[in-house]
Order: sequence, then structure tokens, then C-alpha cells
Amino acid sequence: MNDLSKDAVNWLVVGEEAEGQRIDNFLLKILKGVPKSHVYRILRSGEVRVNRKRVGPDARLASGDRLRVPPIRAAAPASRAGTAPAGAGAIPPILYEDDALLALDKPSGLAVHGGSGISYGLIERLRQARPEAKFLELVHRLDRDTSGVLLVAKKRSALIGLHAQLREGRTDKRYYVLVRGKWRDAVRTVELALATFATGEGERRVRVDADGRAARTVFRLLRKWPDAEPPAALLEAELDTGRTHQIRVHLTHLGFPLAGDDKYGDFAWNRTLAKQGLKRMFLHAHRIRFAHPLTGSDTVVDSPLPPDLARFVARLDADQERTAHV
Repeated sequence: MNDLSKDAVNWLVVGEEAEGQRIDNFLLKILKGVPKSHVYRILRSGEVRVNRKRVGPDARLASGDRLRVPPIRAAAPASRAGTAPAGAGAIPPILYEDDALLALDKPSGLAVHGGSGISYGLIERLRQARPEAKFLELVHRLDRDTSGVLLVAKKRSALIGLHAQLREGRTDKRYYVLVRGKWRDAVRTVELALATFATGEGERRVRVDADGRAARTVFRLLRKWPDAEPPAALLEAELDTGRTHQIRVHLTHLGFPLAGDDKYGDFAWNRTLAKQGLKRMFLHAHRIRFAHPLTGSDTVVDSPLPPDLARFVARLDADQERTAHV
């Protein structure tokens, strides 16, 4: 979002990470180098629209909102010079592609777009790698530390169609997660409302709150290691809603923190995991299922467990087998 056009109207799609944020704060964050007075002027003049409607500075954004932002003129950092910085990196592996959309296998550690101190994200890499593409927009977001399937629309009609499916809960999004504790249920449905709040340092967090927005996750047990120290389990998490940090907060609230989670997890366990070779959050978007936005055909995109996570699961298996023979 940091590479906004200075010569044409910009169209942005609000991601889950900006859910509930005031539009003035959102614009100040993405319009680096633009004077605050100018941001408020384009809001007051109606040049900024949300879903084609004029809004005031205090309007709250929702995931999937479409923003119209006028041409923005601001000095670009000299190091960028309108192109990717040196070492910006290649695009991730492509899992699926047709004329309407593509699915990428996003690695952990790569932000999906620029912002919050990150000048170049995945979508900027993709646009730079495909300068001939007239339209490339993220369909949804994944947190920087989350790996797995990420959809990108190549046509506006595909973007609109997929956003409608996401809003109406007609997509099937599933994740692999590793948790601490003795998980017993084969299937467990969690319905706990979530609300966002700001910490004393201004960091945005999420917590279970009866007055928050409805959130529903279905967890399925895949494997467990009850004799590990501490015990652990591999689950599949199915998102029936797409709230920010939903899986992580639901798990921590249940007493089963997600491995490697540096916001809501067990920090002492995370340090132990890092020494054992798990140096990232164990959260992988392994499957998304949807109706193709143009043809209506049932479409499934899968991403296998990344090598680093697969190696850690193999280590747990090996440790359990050794314990069983002691």
C-alpha cells in the first residue's frame, strides 16, 4: 500500500489487520511522507470514499471495504527510486494460476504488503515481477509470521466475487497449528467473541470479549504427543469467521497456546522450542476452498507443511518413539 500512484486514483482493499481502525489513522499510516493536514483535507473534501460513500475522519473500517484514495504526491525515499530495493527477493512459489487469480505459497517472515516500517511486501514484489499485469490485488491477508496459501486477484471481477464469498462465509480456510497441552477432543467448536484493543505502547491486540464481534473456529485433532515435555498436539483449525488473530486468541483462551506465538503464547515454551529448532510460529494456511469467481467451479488450493515445520513434527515423533522404548 506504500506505492500509491501520484498520477491516478488508487483503489485499496482493507485487510483483516485494519478491522475497526479509524480511517484517518489508517491513511496516516499508509500515506508515508504526506502531511497530516493534507490527509484531513482529502477526507473533508470527499476525495476519499469507502465503498463509494463519503466518510468522516472518525469512520471505522471493516475488512473487505474498498477505499478510493486520490492521486498522492509525496517525496519517495531515494533508495527506492520507483523500483524494488536491492535484494527485494523473488515471488514465492505459485500453487495455482489462471486468467482470473493466482495462489502463492507465502513463506513465514514475509509481509503481504508494505507498511509498518516494511517498504516492500509480497504484493509489491509480485507487481514488480509482472510489470505487464494491469491488475494485481490481495484477496485476503496472512500475518507476516504465518505461512501458506495466499490468493491474489488478476481481475477486479474476481476480487469482488471472492470478497463476497469471504464476507458471506462461503470459503473454507484451514490451518495447521501446533499447541501445548493434552488436547483430547477429536473435534471442538469454539465460539468466543473477540475485540481489539491497544496496549500501553500503542500495539494492537485482540482478546475474548462478550461485547466483541462473533468468532467461530472448529479444531480437529490430527496427532498428539501426550508424553512429550510439555505435551503437544497438532490440530487443523477451520475458520468460520476471519477475525484478526482469531486462532491464536481462541487457543490461548482455552489454555492451549500456539507454538512460537510471540503475542499470545507461552514465552518460556517458545524459548525452549527455538533451542529445539522451531524458530517461528507454527501456523500454516494449508488449504482454501472456494467457488471460482468467474466459472463457479469448486476450487481447492493446498499447501503442504513447510520443511521446517515438518522437521519439527518428525522430531516430536522420534522423541515419543524413544520414550516409548525406555
